[in-house]
Amino acid sequence: MGNILQISISCDGAIFNRCLDCFLGKAAYIRNLQENVIALETELVKLIEAKNDVMARVVNAERQPMMTRLNKVQGWLSRVDAVKAEADELIRHGSQEIEKLCLGGYCSKNCHSSYKLGKQVAKKLRDVGTLMAEGAFEVVAERAPESVADERPIEPTVVGLQSQLEQVWRCLEEKSVGIVGLYGMGGVGKTTLLTQINNKFLESPTNFNYVIWVVVSKDLRLENLQETIGEKIGLLNGGWKNRRIEQKALDIFRILKEKKFVLLLDDLWQRVDLTKVGVPLPGPQNNASKVVFTTRSEEVCGLMEAHKKFKVACLSDIDAWELFRQKVGEEALHSHPDIVELAHTVAKECGGLPLALITTGRAMACKKTPEEWTYAIEVLRTSSSQFPGLGNEVYPLLKFSYDSLPSDTIRSCLLYCSLYPEDYCISKEKLIDCWIGEGFLTERDRFVEQNQGYHILGILLHACLLEEGGDGKVKMHDVIRDMALWIVCDIEKEKENFLVYAGVGLTEAPEVKGWENVRRISLMDNQITNLSEVATCRHLLTLFLNQNKLQMIHNDFFRFMPSLKVLNLSHAELTELPVGISDLVSLQHLDLSESDISELPGELKALVNLKCLNLEWTRNLITIPRQLISNLSRLHVLRMFGASHNAFDGASEDSIFFGGGALIVEELLGLKYLEVISFTLRSSHGLQSVLSSHKLRCCTRALLLQCFNDSTSLEVSALADLKQLNRLRIAECKKLEELKMDYTGEVQQFVFHSLKKVEIVNSYKLKDLTFLVFAPNLESIEVLGCVAMEEMVSVGKFAAVPEVTANLNPFAKLQYLDLVGAINLKSIYWMPLSFPLLKYLRAMNCHKLKKLPFDSNSARERNIVISGYTKWWDQLEWVDEATRNAFLPCFKTLD
Repeated sequence: MGNILQISISCDGAIFNRCLDCFLGKAAYIRNLQENVIALETELVKLIEAKNDVMARVVNAERQPMMTRLNKVQGWLSRVDAVKAEADELIRHGSQEIEKLCLGGYCSKNCHSSYKLGKQVAKKLRDVGTLMAEGAFEVVAERAPESVADERPIEPTVVGLQSQLEQVWRCLEEKSVGIVGLYGMGGVGKTTLLTQINNKFLESPTNFNYVIWVVVSKDLRLENLQETIGEKIGLLNGGWKNRRIEQKALDIFRILKEKKFVLLLDDLWQRVDLTKVGVPLPGPQNNASKVVFTTRSEEVCGLMEAHKKFKVACLSDIDAWELFRQKVGEEALHSHPDIVELAHTVAKECGGLPLALITTGRAMACKKTPEEWTYAIEVLRTSSSQFPGLGNEVYPLLKFSYDSLPSDTIRSCLLYCSLYPEDYCISKEKLIDCWIGEGFLTERDRFVEQNQGYHILGILLHACLLEEGGDGKVKMHDVIRDMALWIVCDIEKEKENFLVYAGVGLTEAPEVKGWENVRRISLMDNQITNLSEVATCRHLLTLFLNQNKLQMIHNDFFRFMPSLKVLNLSHAELTELPVGISDLVSLQHLDLSESDISELPGELKALVNLKCLNLEWTRNLITIPRQLISNLSRLHVLRMFGASHNAFDGASEDSIFFGGGALIVEELLGLKYLEVISFTLRSSHGLQSVLSSHKLRCCTRALLLQCFNDSTSLEVSALADLKQLNRLRIAECKKLEELKMDYTGEVQQFVFHSLKKVEIVNSYKLKDLTFLVFAPNLESIEVLGCVAMEEMVSVGKFAAVPEVTANLNPFAKLQYLDLVGAINLKSIYWMPLSFPLLKYLRAMNCHKLKKLPFDSNSARERNIVISGYTKWWDQLEWVDEATRNAFLPCFKTLD
């Protein structure tokens, strides 16, 4: 029992001691409260002073480029701020709690609250001491790690570029694509798109080590490229900058070959040899890195060996209006009910070019009356260089492309295109004829000159100064045209000096007194009915009067134009030419195509320098006097395709049309320099006359066989002897049943290498066009009203010689197939074909055509448009459902 008592006493003593310690400890918090509050105030002041000293060091350090505070310093500063806020609160409450103390500070009127606050003050005092000890920093900042890309300033996103950005970004994610080219005309938004790509690397997580932006521009210097790249990858210093190009290239290569990088090159005008710069070439062996560049020339994309290229095109009408609306602002647009409609017209004048839309929109932002907007439209259409911003901002930027063209000849060829109206599709062939007539192209023969012309067109197309217009035509963007007129009317007025009123609705010609010193005049595409004044234009080289309602030209109108080389009177209502045309002794090119002329005057014999005479589709032309053509001794080109529709029926004996065409051939054989001829023939005899002449076989480019009523068949294989034949039209041959050809193993000798366009019109009994499979470069087929045709290509003609079809790749270059009124046509080809270039197929009133020669491998890019009636489309049969679904988006109803 004693043991029990001893244990009980022992436990009571321990409890008592612990209680006493606890009491004394709590009492200490109360007893020391006043002292601790004063100490906290004092130490907090010291801590804030220390914080201010550290912050001053941080601010000074961060004023240095690329320096940023250490994370531990920022953390300490944040903790100091938090402790100060808490300490200030405790000090405020402490003064109140001290007033409650009694018994010399050993007790409190509210022991619980005084104890609680005293404990918090003591802890905060320890926290302040800890922070003071941690705040002794030797270094407060260090050089910040560079971001993958440097964010570049950019205006709000240009509407319409977002889809292109997404397309290019997806391309950059493809492993097989290392080099990407973005090309397009000046001001179209290439740099904006490249900037968006650059900044997207900051938004999107990537594993690239470097995104490097370099502005290249016209004055290409490899040293500048190397220094920009070297700065980004940490090489640039005073000593490195002075190293030779080869040494710097080795240093750049040594670093980049181990890294994954994106090199963004803005504004390339020529090839950049990346290996000389030191940049490892992205490719099959190194496809992790990327090179993306912008250029105004599609040719540069080829020179840079781009794996993918994207044309940055002008904005659609909808996107162009949205951008223009943003720049003008709602206040101006809605300041008058008529302004919105006028604003749409102003925006349309910019042709979807972002730079022009932005510049024009800003200039119109303060215009709030319809009269101001109407005047702006007039200025844009007649003297756009006077419009605010265009003449000093937009056109000079575009002129860089003009200045960068390889030669003065090519620059002159471009400026010549401004003679045509806005949005006009210019025939490549006719344009080159004019260039030759002007003397821009001076090769040894017409064939080489024409090829040179197509070469120049290619240069202008690749430079984005011209655009493809389809069907052998080109277009000039409205703003490029305005820039060209600015050059010829303002900058190079003395050298070029154009007078252009094309497509502006004139009913009368401008006063001729303003023509005196002009070199080129275009009044085409107006409503002018007569030219009754006599102009003195001793320097005039080109005169476009085509596409007017011209019915009369004064006999002396051409009297004082001794230098005129090119005269265009096509699409005029003239029935006869003024006899004074004989005064044009320097004339080299005369275009009368599609005019109402009925007779060529004998005075044309005086045009001894005439090299090109275009009479195509002069349907009313009945009389060409005998010996007229043969007297044009320097004639190189005679175009008569579609001419003299009624001449063979109504021609008199003194016309070369008398007798079905043989007289034409006789006249042509006497022309020493003849190199290009296009014919209309209406008899087998006339055709045989052409085929029997080696000279004419070599010259014939286009052939219209019309109303062949003397035969039911035509030996089409004979046409293969016309080695330059690129267009064949067979029309109104109502008795013609067969185009004969010996489809045997020897047929390869009858290949139509040059044939590109074939038209078969209203030849009601013709059964097939099988010979077309031997035209490997065929681009366009048009079949109209051939009601007897069941198969376009007859499988039966190859049944006995399957080895022939095995070697064929028909229609590999076909782009257009137009079938209208072939009511019995059942088959185009008996099996699916690839049609890699096919863009357009129309089947109209071809009710029995139930199957197209397509499978899932046909027209793989799906850029084709298929037109027809919905009822016809719905009853088509397909090789499988997948093929049908693939072509469903391509259908465009004619209903």
